[in-house]
Amino acid sequence: MNDDGLSFSRVLLGLIFVVAGALHFRAPGAYEQIMPPYLPLHRELVYLSGALEIAGGLGLLAERTRRIAGVGLILLLVAVWPANLQMLLDARAAEKPLWWVALLWARLPLQLVLIAWVWRASHPRA
Repeated sequence: MNDDGLSFSRVLLGLIFVVAGALHFRAPGAYEQIMPPYLPLHRELVYLSGALEIAGGLGLLAERTRRIAGVGLILLLVAVWPANLQMLLDARAAEKPLWWVALLWARLPLQLVLIAWVWRASHPRA
């Protein structure tokens, strides 16, 4: 991929994280609902993860902070994976429609795709 394509990909990814992070502040209740019950301080963790998404997304845009932002976003994607699993478990327990449960199953490996995208955007080949 040439630098223009990588730059577009990086900006798009950064924007996705900034918007996703902002949504944590706009609608924290939606995120609290998917928090695993064993975690404390749901509202605080929602705000923290939102702030980290915004910081990571912005960090991808500057060459000086790109690598550390990428590592941070990867760690964040791993950290929020239990919430995605909790969404699936809750949907199955509530006997949600099969199509919804299937989408939630598909979301689990999507984290790996996002991790790979973050790595590629934050650690470009020389």
